[in-house]
Amino acid sequence: MRIVVIGGTGQIGSKVVTGLNDRGHEAISASPDNGVDIISGNGLKEALQGADVVVDVTNMITMDRDASVGFFKTAARNIMEAEIATDVRHHVALSVLRSDRLVDSGYIAGKVAQEKLIEQGPVPYTLVRAAQFFELVPMMVQMGTVDGIARLADVKFQPISAADVAETLIERVLATPVNGSYEIAGPEVFRIDELARRWVQETGGAVQIEVDPEGTYFGAPLEDETLLPGFDIHLRATTFEQWLAGQRTPAAS
Repeated sequence: MRIVVIGGTGQIGSKVVTGLNDRGHEAISASPDNGVDIISGNGLKEALQGADVVVDVTNMITMDRDASVGFFKTAARNIMEAEIATDVRHHVALSVLRSDRLVDSGYIAGKVAQEKLIEQGPVPYTLVRAAQFFELVPMMVQMGTVDGIARLADVKFQPISAADVAETLIERVLATPVNGSYEIAGPEVFRIDELARRWVQETGGAVQIEVDPEGTYFGAPLEDETLLPGFDIHLRATTFEQWLAGQRTPAAS
């Protein structure tokens, strides 16, 4: 099977490319590095020639609603047009768990617009909606730190490892399209501030974690269970402790 991974040089995409090739498939990355521009559309049709499946893991994080919606809608349209022209049989896209609850976020508004275009198009598809990555925790701490104090939301979430997200994408590539969403999360529920404290303690950091009662997720206001999955969820196995142990080993770097 020939699979084109758009955004295949990033954190998730690179794992998907490697995993598919290790399984004997022909997986290639499509990115600006090899002449593919999803905003102008340049190089897309050429890259998708002969592809059975396209995996879209592109991303642009911005709080500007217009910029986010513009990016994701333009990219989705261009990818879809190229897929139609080259007879791609399955479109697999990575999105955000519970995006419907987070529409006040400018960033998430772009992801929702992307989802709608995919759902309305003629190409069979699977939307993999993933919970927050474990890898997001250190970024939250870093971005939220002012004068040695990081103020984070005290709400529940059920994070997942990036490796488990990539493995799920691989599984969905090799399965038939669901023409709907496939939701995934990790095996454990935490509070964001709690997990951030554990991260700081385990890594020897000096940042103090405090609760922010007005804490948001990419600008979206949160209630205690906003980020938690519903009943139709597929749980992956990697725990936080297992993920953390992997961060300490040279092989994980």
